[in-house]
Amino acid sequence: MKLNSLKLSNFRNYERLELKFNDALNIIYGSNGVGKTNLVEAIYLLAITKSFRTNNDKNLIKDGEVSTKIEGEVETNTTNDYEVVINKEGKKVKIDKDIISKLSDYITNINVVVLQPNEQVLFEESPSERRKLLNVEICGIKKEYLIYLNNYNKLLKQRNFYLRELYINGNASYDYLDIITKKLIDYGKKIYDYRKKFIDDINEYISIKYKNVFENGELAIKYNSDYNKSEDEIFNNYKKNYNKEITIGKTLYGIHHDDIVFLLDNKDINNRGSNGQKKNAIFAFKLALIELIYNEKGSYPILILDDLFSALDNKKITNIFKLLSDNIQTFITTTDLDKIDNTLIEKAKVLKVIDSGVLEE
Repeated sequence: MKLNSLKLSNFRNYERLELKFNDALNIIYGSNGVGKTNLVEAIYLLAITKSFRTNNDKNLIKDGEVSTKIEGEVETNTTNDYEVVINKEGKKVKIDKDIISKLSDYITNINVVVLQPNEQVLFEESPSERRKLLNVEICGIKKEYLIYLNNYNKLLKQRNFYLRELYINGNASYDYLDIITKKLIDYGKKIYDYRKKFIDDINEYISIKYKNVFENGELAIKYNSDYNKSEDEIFNNYKKNYNKEITIGKTLYGIHHDDIVFLLDNKDINNRGSNGQKKNAIFAFKLALIELIYNEKGSYPILILDDLFSALDNKKITNIFKLLSDNIQTFITTTDLDKIDNTLIEKAKVLKVIDSGVLEE
């Protein structure tokens, strides 16, 4: 999977920008605040249709403008043109100039993996952020997953609304609640199966990757879910909570409460690990993800190493590069070229970001 070119219009600090890239290594360097991360953010957005830095799409539009457009030519088995347009009405995506109405038909085409210096914040966030991580990565591999996830969330809202209706009308029948609940279980069980398989597959690689880069420790991910039971058991657990759920008007049980736990030497890294170990665990997860995507899709994802040299020492960086196939197109951002081995610079395309744009060196 290769990004041959990128074109930006009114994206972040860039008014107009067109770039072509190396098939293997691309190094983007410059001072802090000039827009290095903006470039790799645009690459990620082209693939996922979301930013890895903000949940507010309006932040992506250049100040004073009403819309932004990100375009890219991506080569897999075929070469296609992809486009994401964001304006005040929302977001549109296109492939080869054709509007794609279903997001699930777009986001499984381009896979991107990002490693950042502050990865350990995932452990400081709520479980919803860790579920988001699962959802984003699985959606990039399995088209059906996003469909099931959207259906589950719609039904969850419907169920919560009906719970409030039952509270207001105490004599209402529970029959319809049973119907909604069983349908919620149906979608939830499918999502659970996808998540469990994803975690099982990641666990085949993650400890090896952790040892290869950080040299010691057994790392694994534990998946915690209310749905690790039969459908009958799940339904009975819902029924036990009916009265409580009706009182508060909210579904208390389900895959929307799932979480993942990283275990280093069988200890919960969130409670017992250092910030460095937490960061290393996420790095190992992302490196395992590269292998999983290759096995699922038959091609490596695009890899972004955003300011990674500020987070890891040279030895760990070297270990990471030893693990990467020459077939992985990689984008590195850094403030200082001196931190990168000359042998890498010699075979890379080097782009210098300045206030007025990007210079090819």
